[in-house]
Amino acid sequence: MTDYAIDTHQLTRRFGQRETVKRIDLKVPKREIYGFLGPNGAGKTTTIRMLLGLIRASSGDIRILGKDLNKNRMEILKDVGSLVESPSYYAHLSGYKNLKIVTLMHGIPESRINEVLQWVRLEQAAHRPVKGYSLGMKQRLGIAMALITKPKLLILDEPTNGLDPSGIQEIRELITRLPRDFDITVLLSSHLLSEIEQVATYVGIINHGELIFQGPLQELTERSRPYVWMEIDRPMEAAAALNDNGWDAEPDAATGQLRTSVTGRKESAEMIRYLVGRRHDVYRVTEKKKTLEEIFLELTGQEQSL
Repeated sequence: MTDYAIDTHQLTRRFGQRETVKRIDLKVPKREIYGFLGPNGAGKTTTIRMLLGLIRASSGDIRILGKDLNKNRMEILKDVGSLVESPSYYAHLSGYKNLKIVTLMHGIPESRINEVLQWVRLEQAAHRPVKGYSLGMKQRLGIAMALITKPKLLILDEPTNGLDPSGIQEIRELITRLPRDFDITVLLSSHLLSEIEQVATYVGIINHGELIFQGPLQELTERSRPYVWMEIDRPMEAAAALNDNGWDAEPDAATGQLRTSVTGRKESAEMIRYLVGRRHDVYRVTEKKKTLEEIFLELTGQEQSL
């Protein structure tokens, strides 16, 4: 039986008559990075706010780290770090002093500050005012503030929003180290599939408040099985002949191509010999794979890029 850091049952949130989160069963395995993926407005932030006890669920149950959130909220939240929207800090104070305030509030030894500054690579900027930090440095400080209490679960809502490529890379590297080096489970929300693909081991996809996919990232990538595009004369006729003989083929008259799921070298060679034998000219054969972006758009029913 899988041990879950987050386990929800039929979690629902209504605003008036409108359901923004619809009966979702989130299953976040411990010590994994769970990518919570969906277009903007899909219900990700509302779900996260319910998990953190910031808003109440309309119905359904939430168990975090094996405990019921309704009954053990304060006890649970001691073991949960979070960065939702932009981090809260005192801009005129240094990164070190901001972290010192957190240690005083939680009764944590001051020695912990240098540890987290090192993890997020802010030692050099520790004593500079935060107002002079880049956006990426501010995000790393926010993560340091979430990590200083030694949480067992870290919830990050769109942590790379607005960052430049080097800032994104820094946050990505930091997140991937957390389960391995510090035994932390991470729930990471994003509307960017490329972001989740780089770091996550498990994925949940939410769209219009419904959880439409949940499972290992590998399960999502397996939907991306390769197929073969063939440039050929008389594609409609060629596809019909292939289908009649047990192959599956789909013509595209506009491009003069046909598509088939046959990708084995031997089968492809046999199919081409068959077509040439029927006096078709085969101009080019190309193997292609659906990208994860295409799979995501299929699952969410969106035709345009996010």
